[in-house]
Amino acid sequence: MKYTSVKEQLENLVSLIRDAAFPEFAEMRTDVRVYIKDVLLDVLRNVHGIEGCKVADAFMLQLDEILRLLHTDVEAVRENDPAVESLEEVILCYPLTTVMLHYRTAHTLHELGVPLLPRLLTEMAHSSTGVDIHPAARIGEYFCFDHGTGIVIGATSIIGDHVVLYQGVTLGARNFKYDQDGLPMDIPRHPILEDNVTVYSNTSILGRVTIGHDTIVGGNIWLTHDVPPHSRILQTKALEMPTFADGEGI
Repeated sequence: MKYTSVKEQLENLVSLIRDAAFPEFAEMRTDVRVYIKDVLLDVLRNVHGIEGCKVADAFMLQLDEILRLLHTDVEAVRENDPAVESLEEVILCYPLTTVMLHYRTAHTLHELGVPLLPRLLTEMAHSSTGVDIHPAARIGEYFCFDHGTGIVIGATSIIGDHVVLYQGVTLGARNFKYDQDGLPMDIPRHPILEDNVTVYSNTSILGRVTIGHDTIVGGNIWLTHDVPPHSRILQTKALEMPTFADGEGI
C-alpha cells in the first residue's frame, strides 16, 4: 500500500461528497453518487484487500444523513459568526467545511467498523486546518467552531446539537486506566457537552465530565468537574498591577 495513492483516493472521495453536498459549487454537473461508491470500493480494496461491497452499500444508505448534517454545520456558522456574508463564503472559505466533510465521512466509516481509513481522513483535515477531531467522537447537528486552529476533540467525546467551540479548545482525557498488560484501556474518558454549549478560546475540559445544556464556558479555563445546565463559567478577572520601573519584572 502506498500512502500517497491512498491519500489521493481519499481526497477524491471527500471531493465527491463535497460535490454531492453542495452541487451548486461542483465541477461535475451530474449525480456523483455512483462515483462515491466506486472510489470507496477502490480504497477499501487497496488498503484492506477486501471488496467491501457491504460497507460501501451501508455507507451509501447513510450518505443523505451525512449531507444533511453538513448543511446544518454550514448554517450554524452563519448563525454564529457576524462576519459571514453568505453561505457561499462559509462553504468556500471556512475551515469548518473541510473539517466536517472529513469528520462526518470518517465517523460514518468508523461506525461501520472500517479500520485505519477514518483516522487517515481526519488526520488529513488536521494537517490542513489545525483542527484535530477523532473519528470516533460523536458530534450532533449544527456544530460550529470559529477560527478553529488548535481545537482537539478526543475519541470518546460526545457533543450535542448547536454547540460552538472557539480556537484552542481541548476536549481531552484527564488520566488513563491500564489493563493487566500495562496498556491504556479504551474506555469513556473525554467530556460530554450537551446541547447549546459554548466554549471560548484556549479552554481545556478534561475527563468524563458533563457540561450541562445552555452553558457558557469562558476562555483560558481548566475544567475537570461536571457543570449543571444554564451555567456561566468564567475565569478570575485580570489584576491591575503598579507600573514597573527600572527593569523590574513580575
